[in-house]
Amino acid sequence: MHTLNQLEQEAVTLIEKESFLKEPLALYEPIEYGMKQGGKRIRPLLCLIAADMFSDDIEKAKSAAIAVEILHNFTLLHDDIMDQSPLRRGKETVYKKFNSNKAILSGDTMFALAYKYLLDYDKDIAKDLVEILTQASIEVCEGQAFDMEFETRNDVSIEEYINMIRLKTGILLSCALRLGAVTANCTKENLVLLDEFAQNIGIAFQIQDDILDCWSDLEVFGKVTGKDIVDNKKTFLYLKALEIGSDRQQNILKELYSSKNFESTQKEQVVKSIYEDLKIKEIAKKEMVYYHNLAIQSLEKINIDQERKENLRLFSEKLMNRNK
Repeated sequence: MHTLNQLEQEAVTLIEKESFLKEPLALYEPIEYGMKQGGKRIRPLLCLIAADMFSDDIEKAKSAAIAVEILHNFTLLHDDIMDQSPLRRGKETVYKKFNSNKAILSGDTMFALAYKYLLDYDKDIAKDLVEILTQASIEVCEGQAFDMEFETRNDVSIEEYINMIRLKTGILLSCALRLGAVTANCTKENLVLLDEFAQNIGIAFQIQDDILDCWSDLEVFGKVTGKDIVDNKKTFLYLKALEIGSDRQQNILKELYSSKNFESTQKEQVVKSIYEDLKIKEIAKKEMVYYHNLAIQSLEKINIDQERKENLRLFSEKLMNRNK
């Protein structure tokens, strides 16, 4: 087995050494730029962790790891266009640097490229891998659609929000783990448990992201903070504040979230003040821990030696203690 640190280095190196540059540059330069913007490479890491858990052989999982990272970055590229986000990982987003038309076309190409990497596998394994990637692609788009829909709805429930972030975040983490596990001949029972682990850790991860967007330093976080408030995103923080706030606090939040015409800095300050009065950050952290614990329960049920689960356990702890 490899250590978690070794697998983290492998995941980063795997993507960094892969070149996406070729003609026409108008198509492939944005892909190269987006793929080389850095990041923690969480999804290829999970793919390698899963392969290492069940076989010790991570070489066989590397093409699948690249595929899931391309798919992830494709979703980020299009998300940034839809959200009009200026920064990603502390750098200009792809559409900002190259323009929206080029970014859309490059994103479309990335979606196809992800599948191309799965053609490296024997047909029996490739079929399973393609099914996993395809279903994940559909569900991630469903999550994004819910996210967009929620911006114009005033009746979004916390349960609906949790399902949306399960789709947007948890599903792709599950995809990464299952891709790696399939290359290592994992049993169907263990694949189900990996899926449960990933979906719950994904929910915890996104709640942590909600917290970081509201209470983080731009230089550390790598993207504009407070953007969820400015963009009227119905995050866990907002929905919980509506649920437990006074009538006055609820009315203020609803008024502020009914329009984008408020001055952004003032709007952010007022909303954060309400969150702090209601101790929303502490409540969100408890919710994050709840879903993290659910994930660990599924991990414990996986039918392999405890020591083989250690990297995934360590990964989950690092994810919950991140600051960006």
